[in-house]
Amino acid sequence: MISYDKVMFVLSDVLSQPMPAWAIVAAIFILIAGVLFIYGRRRYRVAAEAPATGSQAPAWHGMSAEQALQELASVQIEGLSQAEAAERLKRYGPNKLAEKPPKPAWLLLLSQFKSFLIVVLIAAALLAAAIGDITDGAVILVVVIINAFLGFYQEFQAEQSLAALKKMLALQAEVRRDGRNRELPVEQLVPGDIVILDAGDKIPADGRIIAAHALEVDESSLTGESIPVAKQIQRLPEHSPLAERSNMVYMNNAVTRGRAEMIVTATGMDTEIGRLAGLLAQAEDGETPLQIQLDGLGKRLALIALLVIIGLFVSALWRGEPLIQTAFTAIALAVAAIPEGLPAVVTVTLALGMHRLARQRAIVKRLAAVETLGCTTVICTDKTGTLTVNQMTARSVFYQGRNYHISGEGYDLDGTISAEAGHNGNLSNLLLPLALCNNSHLHDGQVVGDPMEGALLVLAAKGGIGKKEALAQLPRLVELPFDAEHKFMATFHRDGDHVKVFVKGAPEVVLNRCTAMLDNDGKPALLRKDELLTVNKTMAATGLRVLAVAEKTLPADRFAVDHDLFHYMAELTFVALIGLMDPPRPEVRDAIALCRQAGIEVKMITGDQKVTAKAIAQELGLTGEVVEGLELADLDDEALARHIDKIGVFARTEPEQKVRIVKALKADGHVVAMTGDGVNDTPALKSADIGIAMGITGTDVAKEAATMVLTDDNFATIVKAVKEGRGIYDNMIKFVRFQLSTNIGAILTVASAPLLNLPVPFTAVQLLWINIIMDGPPAMALGIDPARPGSMTEAPRDPNAPILSWRRLGNLFTYGLTMAIGTLAILYYGLQTNPTGYAATLAFTTFVLFQVFNVFNARAERITTFNRHFFANRMLWLAITSVVLLQIAAVHWPLAQTVFHTAALKPADWLIAFAVASSVLVFEELRKFLQFIVKWLKTKK
Repeated sequence: MISYDKVMFVLSDVLSQPMPAWAIVAAIFILIAGVLFIYGRRRYRVAAEAPATGSQAPAWHGMSAEQALQELASVQIEGLSQAEAAERLKRYGPNKLAEKPPKPAWLLLLSQFKSFLIVVLIAAALLAAAIGDITDGAVILVVVIINAFLGFYQEFQAEQSLAALKKMLALQAEVRRDGRNRELPVEQLVPGDIVILDAGDKIPADGRIIAAHALEVDESSLTGESIPVAKQIQRLPEHSPLAERSNMVYMNNAVTRGRAEMIVTATGMDTEIGRLAGLLAQAEDGETPLQIQLDGLGKRLALIALLVIIGLFVSALWRGEPLIQTAFTAIALAVAAIPEGLPAVVTVTLALGMHRLARQRAIVKRLAAVETLGCTTVICTDKTGTLTVNQMTARSVFYQGRNYHISGEGYDLDGTISAEAGHNGNLSNLLLPLALCNNSHLHDGQVVGDPMEGALLVLAAKGGIGKKEALAQLPRLVELPFDAEHKFMATFHRDGDHVKVFVKGAPEVVLNRCTAMLDNDGKPALLRKDELLTVNKTMAATGLRVLAVAEKTLPADRFAVDHDLFHYMAELTFVALIGLMDPPRPEVRDAIALCRQAGIEVKMITGDQKVTAKAIAQELGLTGEVVEGLELADLDDEALARHIDKIGVFARTEPEQKVRIVKALKADGHVVAMTGDGVNDTPALKSADIGIAMGITGTDVAKEAATMVLTDDNFATIVKAVKEGRGIYDNMIKFVRFQLSTNIGAILTVASAPLLNLPVPFTAVQLLWINIIMDGPPAMALGIDPARPGSMTEAPRDPNAPILSWRRLGNLFTYGLTMAIGTLAILYYGLQTNPTGYAATLAFTTFVLFQVFNVFNARAERITTFNRHFFANRMLWLAITSVVLLQIAAVHWPLAQTVFHTAALKPADWLIAFAVASSVLVFEELRKFLQFIVKWLKTKK
């Protein structure tokens, strides 16, 4: 068994061996060359080529169904043959998205060593080993390796946006091949395939509709349109924007109603979602403002250390000092100049902030993005599901000559129907058609079927009418389903010796079939069509989608189920106009107001119509111009950048335009946060400084692409996150000031000692102990200080503002100078009566205790540290206590004495060290007090 004494004997023997001068010079050259190389290097970038998206596709929506079939050489009733499909599969490839190859693990690990801090530390370790200081070199290398593996673990959790897009294609499709319908994996679809779609189906590829019956598709994840879109087969103008191509369907959207047949026009990367995947692959992750500033700060520290090392090395050789001693000084200076603990403390502080945000329903995927929230100047937000509840709601009713207001939000049955003037009339004639002329139903607070019909069921339930009870009273006989051509739906119900007909649909269409209307007493009266059209226009101008309801009563003996049902669609009696909308979240208006108070602009980007977007914006308190996507397309990038600040709402936007908006804002100097939930938002989420996805309604690809996910889909949570981000940045400034003042003090101490004919008071291991162990816990504790009161009343910080202004740097230099003078004075005092080892231990301890008092300077930059929050941070006091106890162990524990080259101190010297170390806090408090007196005297004048 190897004993401790044998190990120490071998180590002491190794350390006593002299090293040749050439090895020492070579090691120093490596140190200098490494710093110069890293300081002047170009940043390594891995360029990933975006997947090809194919050639320009024909304007399929501008063709008739017959032309599309002919162009793709397909037959509607037969479909493609299996042989032809196999040949096309070879030509076009599988119906899946191209993948960007993942970064190999070895490259991820290697990239952790490209930081100039790491390279300088490695050079210092090599130098220590070259001159025989194996212990110090080993400790430095252990620190380097731990930091590298921590960074490797973080990067190994890389985002997999394209992988999430691929998962969205794990579907089966009903395809017509060789005249028979069969289920096939969507990857086997090819252009020309005939696909059969039913309600609830996910659309497996882009296609032209060639047959449709009452077809409606939810395209909110692609276009942002919150209302299902009615589809038809007629050709459209070629210049029709994506959101208005009603004869086309697109991959990953869902059929909410009806049945259709489509011919596949594009698969894989040639689809709309494929183009988005290409945009996503092109979007690069930029560095956060803090990362950029810390990188620049580290470079400056390395350059300063290099200049000091060269100057001291040359002057020491000029004075004829031993080469070994000069090399030890160079190592100590290199380690002293580097804030080794800074990356770890930054990571821990961001992680703590991340956990606090998670408790507030905001999950941050990339730690460094947390602080970006603190300097956000613009939030670009999707409307549907973010500002609104993403549930259609009846808000207004015109019935029997009265306007009614409906309270409540979404599919919650709580709410009332109240007349704006006068008493409520009999509502049964209004509510029965809503419950009966309806193919949807409610289940556990969710709508099964069409969202608009769900809103009508909720409205009926608020008035006390349930669908099940209504059907039991008036059983349905037959239905005339909704169709995009006639734009209404009708149901026929038995009512004793009569048949009741209920109709709902587009107001203009329904009114054209009416000859009467219910008057104020609920009795039929002469139809006042112009007056009703005016009411309809007024409601639509407020952003409501308006439906008309009508009815008719027929004698049972004059009705036949097998008769042409359109025959009965005349001489109807108008009942009501219903105004529906996806309402804003009640808490969002206050959140937007708080953003405005904090100097943050909020811009709404939506696929909805201009009038709807404008109405929602007014209700939420958003200001600025309302611009449509077509108007946006007419602006070049420069014109958009000039006008971007004046625009508050972007309506009818397409995915590429969202990216343009984000880029224009960034070009204008803004720090942009982008929220979204759909596939259409993904490229913009990646292009923004911080992408924020919705956790409930968001698609997998949006969540993967974003850097933050809101688990409650609530815009107000973003505001809480911004406040947290500002607090986190303030706290990081605190510990940056704390650690850098330590580094300045260490540099001044190590550099000045030889000039004063004093031994270097610290070894490289002692400096690592100071920078990581002694500075680390207090700095981490500073990271959990609560956000300053009033932080959300200040404008966002400038991301280009330096962490170290000249005033702040002057303060830090003063702290460092105080530490250096006090430490060297203690070293001189110790040398007068004690051996060098004892005096160095006393100086080392004094410098550590300086940090205990200096942490309070870092905590309060402008006001006295002895304020009402002095004892608020319990973790800080625990950290300070831990630091003192650890230093006692480093000085008095025999094993630690061997590692740190220390000697046990007398109690009286501990008291002297405490007294001298407190001077850094005493002098700073005196400075703040004098500043306060000067300001007070100026106000008196």
